[in-house]
Amino acid sequence: MRGAVHVAVLFPPQVRDWSLPAEVLLTSRAARRLAREGALHSFDQAALALNEDWGTQLDGKQIQRWSEAIGEVVRSVRDAEVQAHEQGHRPASVLNPPALLVIGMDGGRVQTREKQGENGSRWREDKVCAITSYLPGDGTAAHRPEPLVTTYVATMDKTEGFGKLVHVEAERRGLRQAQTVLVMGDGGNWIDPLSKREHLHDQRIVDYYHAAEHLYEAARAALGKEASESLVLAEQLKDFLWDGQLDQVIAILKTHADRLGPPQESDGPDHPRRVLANNVGYFQTHRHHMDYPTYRIKGWPIGSGVTESAVKLFNKRVKGTEQFWSLPGVESILALRALWLSQDDRWTRYWNTRPAYSKAA
Repeated sequence: MRGAVHVAVLFPPQVRDWSLPAEVLLTSRAARRLAREGALHSFDQAALALNEDWGTQLDGKQIQRWSEAIGEVVRSVRDAEVQAHEQGHRPASVLNPPALLVIGMDGGRVQTREKQGENGSRWREDKVCAITSYLPGDGTAAHRPEPLVTTYVATMDKTEGFGKLVHVEAERRGLRQAQTVLVMGDGGNWIDPLSKREHLHDQRIVDYYHAAEHLYEAARAALGKEASESLVLAEQLKDFLWDGQLDQVIAILKTHADRLGPPQESDGPDHPRRVLANNVGYFQTHRHHMDYPTYRIKGWPIGSGVTESAVKLFNKRVKGTEQFWSLPGVESILALRALWLSQDDRWTRYWNTRPAYSKAA
């Protein structure tokens, strides 16, 4: 039986009623394997895989208890590092400072057991951060910026708590030693205040492709969703955006917004007047985050593909119409999955430093 010793005998009735103590009944090797399955798959799928390998008859609920218990330990270590940082103890940084460090942030979706809000929705946002070291490009298409190592942070916490986690992870990745630090993402209204509060960036960049999507949306609002002229306008605006001509973009959008008039109280969020007004404000607010020609010349990335991929990686585990989470449970799995996904070998280091469990069978 690989990874465990006599796991099948560990289930007297009283043990099934326990939660955290269930973890100590695993050998360290078995705990590592179980944690990996819990980070990768639904608990029922993890049980099937472990039963196949171990010859056991584990059920998804037991895998859940173990996985969440192990994840809670990972989460507590993570949160203790934040508390230590607030007391002036910085985490150990990388030995070779990166030339370019990119901090990307975005939000995912998790369905909880508890309803909230006036509409009684169960959906809540998990916040995800991907921090990537880059080899900068040289400003040409032949030598684009090359991503090297990405590590992750994810939490259900509010923006302030998330920001502290991001700061500690950024310190670990070389925030203070890197030649240049970028914060990359869409124009979400929580990203800029968080980045400023935590002093994360040398330059804030709004993802070019998100900005381009706004232009297509604005063009359809200005000329009609089905009008062929809207596509022509969008492509023209996109060329201006690529060339860094934000004054032209804003002037054209304002012309169409003035033609339609200001939004009325009765206008819904998809009304052309409101869409145009919102997009004029969007490009005015972020004009200093959209100097794409300069970013390209410096060999910096202008897209947040790594961050979007990160959100999908976490959504793949915790998002689903059939998955209903308690907040402590999903938080522990987010911490466990971040440990597994991070590309700096921290998963291996973590398990190599875990003591053997004294009560292992």
